[in-house]
Amino acid sequence: MPDSSAPPPHDQPSGAPIVPPNEGRPEGRPEGRPEGRPESETESEAENRTADQTAAPIEEVDAIGLLCPLPVLRARKRLRPLAEGALLALTADDPAAAVDVPHFCAEQGHDLMSVTRDGGSSRRFLIRRGPK
Repeated sequence: MPDSSAPPPHDQPSGAPIVPPNEGRPEGRPEGRPEGRPESETESEAENRTADQTAAPIEEVDAIGLLCPLPVLRARKRLRPLAEGALLALTADDPAAAVDVPHFCAEQGHDLMSVTRDGGSSRRFLIRRGPK
């Protein structure tokens, strides 16, 4: 029976169950190592790998001054040769692009990551290429 007069450890909230270090994790996987990371990979190597994946160049498409449907057609033409997961940034000032681009992405299986306004009437659509 535990000694109720002993104070709880500082890193353990009072009343919380004390769990042995490897309980609930598969055998042989050290504490703190996320699933999917090779055992030989350090945390900093994992961070660099993640940073490299997100640092992929973004294909830029300038559709300023083009009217519907040209911004979407330009985006489609530039997305077609890109690999799945590649990023494309489309800048357009046609008010119809606010409706057309999200619809195009949904219909074609691309992810519309963000839409930002560039101060004036233009918008920047960040699109991630979906599966081919």
